[in-house]
Amino acid sequence: MPVVLGVLLVLLSWQVAVDGPLLGLDRWARHTVREARHTLHNALLDRLGEAFADLGAGSVAVPVLLLGAVVAAGREFRAGFTRWWLPVPVAVLTAGLIPLLVVPAKAWFARPGPLGLPLTADQWGWYPSGHTATATLGYGVAALLLARTAGPGARRALAAGAALLAAGVGLGLVWSDYHWLLDVVASWCLGGLVLWALARRPLTGRPGKDPGTSP
Repeated sequence: MPVVLGVLLVLLSWQVAVDGPLLGLDRWARHTVREARHTLHNALLDRLGEAFADLGAGSVAVPVLLLGAVVAAGREFRAGFTRWWLPVPVAVLTAGLIPLLVVPAKAWFARPGPLGLPLTADQWGWYPSGHTATATLGYGVAALLLARTAGPGARRALAAGAALLAAGVGLGLVWSDYHWLLDVVASWCLGGLVLWALARRPLTGRPGKDPGTSP
């Protein structure tokens, strides 16, 4: 999985950098979505697209991440975890990591948005999608932290909820003509790589012992 995500992210970034033929997928997706919006002419779908896109804002996803970390820390404290406090700094570091991953890339690629308007002096560019990265990491890390003290069914529900939110934000951005499709896919890949790395390592101590200690 990380190899697939990494290769896809490199491929997309290369195509954006050189204005390669794969960007034709962006133009096809935008044309298809605009035709669908025109044909359906459904105000409810448009409002849903806007609403899902807004869920990727830092003012929404980051508080959810921090709240999830506080709840996770409380649950781990009651469960007797030795490092029950770690979810909070993990969430804070995640919130700080998102702009560090996205902003330099936006400035480097300086890709105009779907409307085709040239970038102004205060704009970084559209690639990769900041809202999609924020949603993928914000909701994904919150789910990882809460899953530590959850049962199998709850863990599956948390994972599915985080995935649906990340997908909904990305699709809402494309539907609302805020982002190219490949901007969104790149952020899904980027967020997926970070989540895979976090999921591979214990984020907090097990009950009654520190990570890495012998039973």
